[in-house]
Formats: sequence, structure tokens, C-alpha cells
Amino acid sequence: MKRQLLKLTLAAILTALGVAIAPFLWFPFLAAKAYPGQHMINVLAGILLGPWWAMLVAFFIGVIRINLGIGTIYAMPGGIPGAFIVGVSYRVLKKLRVKPEIAAFTEPLGTVFIGGTLSVYLVAPIMGHSQMVGALIPIWMAFGASSIPGSILGFIVVEVLKKIGILEFFESKRNPQ
Repeated sequence: MKRQLLKLTLAAILTALGVAIAPFLWFPFLAAKAYPGQHMINVLAGILLGPWWAMLVAFFIGVIRINLGIGTIYAMPGGIPGAFIVGVSYRVLKKLRVKPEIAAFTEPLGTVFIGGTLSVYLVAPIMGHSQMVGALIPIWMAFGASSIPGSILGFIVVEVLKKIGILEFFESKRNPQ
């Protein structure tokens, strides 16, 4: 019960942080806006909470940002797969005894390729943005412009958390002896 409460609390904090930094941590890229803070939070959630909780955090950040007018529907297919891939990659790398923190750099794989493809071929037609169909490469570029710097920021934050012992603390709560 305590572990679930800890995870729920951290998920709420990461969601709030993801929403709070969105208006400040963005930059224009082509016709889109890049929000690397979302992807940094995806990295933190994936590593600290695991893939399923990370997906929930990304989902709620997207929903809240959309409702506040600081995000679009494309935040959903972009953020959720990236968060999930980080969580899964972290677990796999940990089992392989490879530096698991490098899972941060898998976030663009989920965001760009899975999220970008879903955006073009599933979300855009539903939203009536049929002109996007066939624009896969520009969408991948826009999603990459956001997720690559976000994953780098996430990696840096994870390394700091590791140095001060917070990553180890969450590992001990995840796998109690």
C-alpha cells in the first residue's frame, strides 16, 4: 500500500511539474511548438515509476495542457508512447546489467516513430487534418525537435537524482528485499 501511495504521489508531482513548465520550456519549430519539458518528464516517470505509470503521467499532462490551451491533441500520441518505451527500456537494461539510465535516450523512439506515425495516420484524419496524411517526415522532425532535447534533459536530471541517492531510494521501494 505504501509503495502505491508513493507512486501515486510522485505521479501527481510529475504531472503538475509537466503542466507547470510547459508555458516556460518550449520553442517554435517550423509550424509547431516543441515542448521538451514533456519529454523530460516522460523520462523521469518512465525510470522512476515504470511504463504504465509513466503512460498515465503523460496522458494526464496532455489532457491538462489541452484544456489549458497550452497543448494540442498531438500531445497525446506523442507523449504516451515515449513514456512507455522509456519505462520498458529501463527495466530491460537493468536486467541486462547495462547502465539503465541510458533508457532516457529511447524516449524519442516512442515519441517520434510511434507517436508521430499515430498522429499522422490516426489522429489527424479523426481531427479533420487530412492535409497531414503523407507528412510523416515533417511530423517526425517536429516531434524529434521536442523529444531529443527533452530526453537529454531527462538524462541529466536522472544522473543528478542518481548522484544524490533518489534513484536508489525509488529502486529500493520498487524492489523491497
